[in-house]
Formats: sequence, C-alpha cells, structure tokens
Amino acid sequence: MGKQLESLTTNLTEFIRQQKMFFVGTAMKEGRVNISPKGMDTFRVLGANRIVWLNLTGSGNETATHLLDSSRMTIMFCAFEGKPLILRLYGTAKAYHERDKEFHEHIDLFPEDVGSRQIIVMEIDLVQTSCGYGIPFMDYKEERTILKTWAEKKGKQKIEAYWKEKNSISLDGHATGIVE
Repeated sequence: MGKQLESLTTNLTEFIRQQKMFFVGTAMKEGRVNISPKGMDTFRVLGANRIVWLNLTGSGNETATHLLDSSRMTIMFCAFEGKPLILRLYGTAKAYHERDKEFHEHIDLFPEDVGSRQIIVMEIDLVQTSCGYGIPFMDYKEERTILKTWAEKKGKQKIEAYWKEKNSISLDGHATGIVE
C-alpha cells in the first residue's frame, strides 16, 4: 500500500519518465482550487527533491496566479498501464517567465515550443505513493499535436498577445504575472 518518503527514489524517477501525463494541483489561500492535466514532453526530474516542468500556453493560467499567492503545489502521476501506482509530489514551487534568468537556465531541457509560457521549478518536501488499485487501464495511443500546431500558426507575437488577452487574469480576478 502507500508509503511516505522524503525524496524520489531511482525506481520512482524511472516511473515518472515513463508517464505520458501528470496532474498539477495549486490553490491560493482563498478562492478556487485548480487541478490541471499536463502532457507532452514537459516534465524533468532534476534531483531527488527537485523537479521542473514546462507550462505551455493554454486557455487559463491559474497555476501561475496561485504560486504568486502560495507556493504550495502537488503533482500527481497515475499508472494507467502496467503495475498500479499513484505517485504524489508535495512541495513548494515558483513560476519563471521568459524575462527571468531561471527560465533560460531550464528551457533547453525541453523540446522547442512557441507556446512555452512558464518554467515551474518545484522543491519536493514529501513523496507519497499509494496503491492505484482503482485506476483503470488505459492504452496510450499518441500525443495530440493540436496545441503545438496552434501555437506555431499563431507565432510568437500573437502568442504574447493571447497571453495579455486570455492569460493575464485568473478565474478569481487575480494577476497571473505573465505580463509585467
């Protein structure tokens, strides 16, 4: 059954590398809790207690807003294939934008994407596994290319305009930090 660990093990790091998607949970002190599914090649383990992921342009930008108020973050992976497992990473995180040096320190870890919006760096303070016995089997077919194609068609200038129009204010009316 479940275990609590202080850091990622080699086996858990390998499990993460095999996953096709993950879920990110954040919340401000007040307001809505956000849970976002993430996919594509956007997650890297930097060490036993440090991860980084690339936040691509999407319809909202709740994670960035929440991290400005409260750095708490939970990331969850579920085994949809093979041995059952749920893996949660608890810790604190910060979002970095293209204007930040930390963004440029990590961006080369990921495939180039016009829609690259933020780099999120998380310090892990608790790793928890649980059985995953209730998670269904699902077969991975392929990555969707819609988001990447959409961003490429828009181009950098129109993506930045999209950020100002659609990604600068959260659902609860708070600034996301995408524009200075």
